[in-house]
Amino acid sequence: MQSHPPYLSVALLSASALAYEILLMRLFTIIQWHHFAYMVIGLALLGYGISGTLVSIFKRQLLNNFARIYISCLLAFAVASVMGYLLAQTIPFNAEEILWDPHQVVYLGLMFLLLTIPFVLAATAICLTFIQFSPKVPRIYAADLLGAGVGSLLILLLLYWLFPHWLLIIIGIGGMTAAVLAAFELNFSSKNKTIVVGVFLITFLIMLGPFIELKISPYKALTQTMRIDGTEIIDEKSSPLGYLSFVNSDKVPFRHAPGLSVNAKYEPLRQIGIFTDGDNMSVITQYPDSLDKLQYLDQMTSAAPYHLRQLNQILIIGAGGGADILQAKYHHISKISAVEINPQIVNEMNERYAKFSGQLYQQPDVAVHVGEARSFLSGKHAQYDLIQIALLDAFNASSSGLYALSESYLYTVEAMKLYLNHLAPDGFLAITRWIKLPPRDSLKLAATLITALEQNGATSPGQQIALIRSWQTSTLIVKNGHFTEHELLALQNFCTDRAFDIAYTATITPEQINQFNILSEPLFNTAITAMLGQHDDHFLDHYKFNLQPATDDRPYFHHFFKWGSFGEIFRLRQQGGMALIEWGYMVLIATLCISVLLSILLIVSPLWIYRRTRIAGTVNIRRAAVFYYFLAIGLAFLFIEIAFIQKFTLFLHHPITTIAVVLTAFLVFAGLGSLSSGRWLRRFNSRLIVNVAVTGITFLCLGYMFLLGPFFQALAASIVPLKVVIVVLLIAPLAFCMGIPFPAGLNTLNKYADQYVPWAWGINGCASVISAALATLLAIHFGFTTVILIAVLLYLTLLIVHPGFAFSQQHQ
Repeated sequence: MQSHPPYLSVALLSASALAYEILLMRLFTIIQWHHFAYMVIGLALLGYGISGTLVSIFKRQLLNNFARIYISCLLAFAVASVMGYLLAQTIPFNAEEILWDPHQVVYLGLMFLLLTIPFVLAATAICLTFIQFSPKVPRIYAADLLGAGVGSLLILLLLYWLFPHWLLIIIGIGGMTAAVLAAFELNFSSKNKTIVVGVFLITFLIMLGPFIELKISPYKALTQTMRIDGTEIIDEKSSPLGYLSFVNSDKVPFRHAPGLSVNAKYEPLRQIGIFTDGDNMSVITQYPDSLDKLQYLDQMTSAAPYHLRQLNQILIIGAGGGADILQAKYHHISKISAVEINPQIVNEMNERYAKFSGQLYQQPDVAVHVGEARSFLSGKHAQYDLIQIALLDAFNASSSGLYALSESYLYTVEAMKLYLNHLAPDGFLAITRWIKLPPRDSLKLAATLITALEQNGATSPGQQIALIRSWQTSTLIVKNGHFTEHELLALQNFCTDRAFDIAYTATITPEQINQFNILSEPLFNTAITAMLGQHDDHFLDHYKFNLQPATDDRPYFHHFFKWGSFGEIFRLRQQGGMALIEWGYMVLIATLCISVLLSILLIVSPLWIYRRTRIAGTVNIRRAAVFYYFLAIGLAFLFIEIAFIQKFTLFLHHPITTIAVVLTAFLVFAGLGSLSSGRWLRRFNSRLIVNVAVTGITFLCLGYMFLLGPFFQALAASIVPLKVVIVVLLIAPLAFCMGIPFPAGLNTLNKYADQYVPWAWGINGCASVISAALATLLAIHFGFTTVILIAVLLYLTLLIVHPGFAFSQQHQ
């Protein structure tokens, strides 16, 4: 047996594996849709469960050649991480045909298999290390977690500098480097050969670089646009926030003006399209020599607030390519502020496309801020005559339920209250959304705003709301005060001139509803009236879609699924019902079910090689206790990690910054907790150490649930670096405690029944896969607070079900 574990290679391997997981999520979000990326990667991570099963069955053969097998796994991981993705892209999988074409299920299974192999190899190497160097498990687990933490941070930073498909080569090189390090750490007799092989494979991977490309789904907007003659991609940029494609079309120019009135007499000016992750198109418009040429922007529902009264200071949330800023300039607004979360779009507008856009973002009456909207407003005391939330997502993806798993803190009750509190007296909040039929987005938005108004003390919220719609878009306008007769008349004239319908105002008559874009039933008006309690209190309960307002604890604005409607929608799938299926939610359910079924198979299959016999002649094993202990840890660890990423997002606001800081802090400090537990396990009973750690986790989680809200509110205006330090300090003690139970449990197994170590590793891996889907499902229905409470309960059960209780003394 080698005297020293390969700590460095374990850390580098773990860093590469977690970086690979995050990278695959980005890659499959670009080439497919983000919900299928969630499914593919979620199931690929079952490789950790598979590794436990393989090591359980072939433990003796693998350990007899530990150094050779370990290094081979690292080399194979390096190759499989790159080749697996390349081969997966050759599979003709089409997510949109999965309900009709049985071949698509086979193709999906092949993709799972190819993407699972690298995780099986990485997890097998780490599991073998646990067994080979069993007295050093806490230190090995610490290296595993510390490496993962560094890997998660590095991949997110590298995604700002390099295109995602190029990063595959870097991850492959990371695996190769880990193999070379392992040869030195293990005093491997053939380490020179390992170095030669490693250098050869690194060269091979680098040569593969030019062949790695993104094959985007044919159903995405970018792919369809590129089929048009004369269309070309003129620039590409990438970051964790999105893969940007800038597209020019000379022969068939872009005419992007969502919901443009059928009465419009002017066409849009020349435009350059911006596609995010192959979809979600926005445009950069050529700046005109006269603002009068922007008249088409006044023929959209989003222009309505400019006709109600004179506006001076406005805020646009989601600046994008500047269309909403141009609309404001056409209406001669003297002070325009805008917020854009993606710095690369702002940089491109200020540099490469500055001349084309007329230096739009640098004009004296325009101030564009890079950041997240709520963070921007939380640190400001300014009040605006108009806050306008731009049309931020793609019509196709939105209408087909592809955003159902996407958290959005822009559209929660708390966000609406923040916007309303920053309106000047008689100011307006205007939010434009795509029209879905049957109505969903617009109605859920109305329900959210009505709740926000009521919580802000409004006694007659119906007097403060107006909803208008065109054939494609709707705009909901909320006033800081009651609409006047003059304003309602101006709104009526605006809609009549453009053939828009007024869906709701407090004074609308039945004759004024449904005049131009005629629906079989006036559902918009009926639903909003019901929300305001004016008639039919049971309307929302019986409506086909979920319209309950989103909150910061349940930030799933795009989730409209109701089980009661699914059967009817599924029966109509071949008559157009496919678009009504909430694909994101259904994929989540499918991922959870498949994960559970495969996990049961992986967990049960090794048991046939275990017999209920005496261990060392003195004890018997209770497998149920071992199973529950490591299952509970796997579920609870990720429950807390996922829930607190969401909690801290409300403080740091920027989603990528939050993921980088929180994920890294959890993994690094959990690694330090594991490292410290090794010293304590030599002095104290493992059961005592676990009990202390569980007590700490319980008190910290419950305390944070009650105290974080007021604490974050008090420090909302703090600078970002200070916020990052605060978040790390808050996570440190919690993560430190969370890093202790797993190595303490393995330590007990190593003492009494070391053959169960790979089984425990596999159980923990399967639980981690299940927990990701299960935590999201619980958050959608019950909120992240419930997810934390369940995690605390799972940890508390470890006080009763510790591996120490799995072994009982035999009667003499």
